[in-house]
Amino acid sequence: MTWLSIRTFRRVSTAAASAPVSITDSLPNLFRLLNATDAGLSTADAANRLDRYGRNQIDDRAGPSLLRSFLDRFRNPLVLILIAAAAISAATGDTPSLLIIVAIVLLSVTLDVVQEHRAQNAAQRLREQVSLTATAIRDGKAAEIAASQLVPGDIVLLSAGDLIPADCRLIEARDLYVNEALLTGEAFPAEKQVSDSPSTGLLPWNGVFMGSSVLSGTAKALIVATGRAAQLGAIAGALHKRPPDTAFTLGVRDFGKMILRLTAACRRRPSIEGIASKRAVRSAR
Repeated sequence: MTWLSIRTFRRVSTAAASAPVSITDSLPNLFRLLNATDAGLSTADAANRLDRYGRNQIDDRAGPSLLRSFLDRFRNPLVLILIAAAAISAATGDTPSLLIIVAIVLLSVTLDVVQEHRAQNAAQRLREQVSLTATAIRDGKAAEIAASQLVPGDIVLLSAGDLIPADCRLIEARDLYVNEALLTGEAFPAEKQVSDSPSTGLLPWNGVFMGSSVLSGTAKALIVATGRAAQLGAIAGALHKRPPDTAFTLGVRDFGKMILRLTAACRRRPSIEGIASKRAVRSAR
């Protein structure tokens, strides 16, 4: 495990420990704080908690609006060059050139925004089709629930091959081994128990966390934290960065900068030639 991941996880764990509900609390205290029971939540109670805590997603922030995406396109150097050309055409009274340039800019920017919006919608539909589900106890019965609909206080059933949908405190566990490499960097499986005794590892052994997977065994667990309140959500928020530009975007940007430099050089050349000719005339006199 790298020093950076240890430092990040400890910082997040410290913040989580200061929260009203901690996964290391005793089970009776957790049931009391979360107003939960071993029989799970009712559908109505789960809906109310979903409104209060939000969806169980690490990053459910909405993307930029269409207007923001449209305006961001005008930072492209090529678009700026066309806008400058349009301004020159307007200043010189060349109306046909002005209209053609404005039409090209608007058409190009609009097509770019529409294509990006369609791609985002398609990706969102694909995510919904392959969304993670979990077995939770609702209305006293085990049912398959979308992981995004799980809330603190839910009771989930885990078995080999399952992905841990949220941060949970174990209620029952039998031969349970979990892969926590995403959180700790450890390649070896971690044994999990219901015991309240202190753990010798970085993570408590009576808790399982979002981003982990069950390698073997079965378990019954109480969800304590979901979404960005989970350990993985907090780490993702601490490490959140703007996605890097694609190679195509960088190429277009560099090409636009080159055009700007060439345009500036062409504008300076007549001035240099004029100065040289004036000097030649003065020297001739």
